[in-house]
Amino acid sequence: MPAEIPSATDDTFWRERHLCFLVTLRLDGTPHQVPVGVTYDPGTRIARVISSGRSRKVRNVLAAGPGARVALSQVDGRRWCTLEGVAVVREDAASVAEAVRRYAERYRPPRPNVERVVIEVAVDRVMGTAKPSGW
Repeated sequence: MPAEIPSATDDTFWRERHLCFLVTLRLDGTPHQVPVGVTYDPGTRIARVISSGRSRKVRNVLAAGPGARVALSQVDGRRWCTLEGVAVVREDAASVAEAVRRYAERYRPPRPNVERVVIEVAVDRVMGTAKPSGW
């Protein structure tokens, strides 16, 4: 008997511990895809990725400037979801602390990093079999 197909909306999928992928664009337009931890708030439609400020993903977002488009995906068997939107890099202590708090809830407390920043994605498009509510 085939496995049950997941529901069209599934907020739990973005709270469960899953490794995700972030796709940014390099200056030459080619995709740069890396594994990351992602948190998603369906109420504000903001996805967050913590990172070192010197990482390639952060430099790609900064180089793209305002309107930098990114994609975040996760998969678990037949359940999958991709969040797309405009990314910004935030360095202020409050934004970083909020991102770290959310990351610790979904994954585990991250190791200390004085160069930590957060990539915030204003999600405006969602695809998949396990879309968060509101889509």
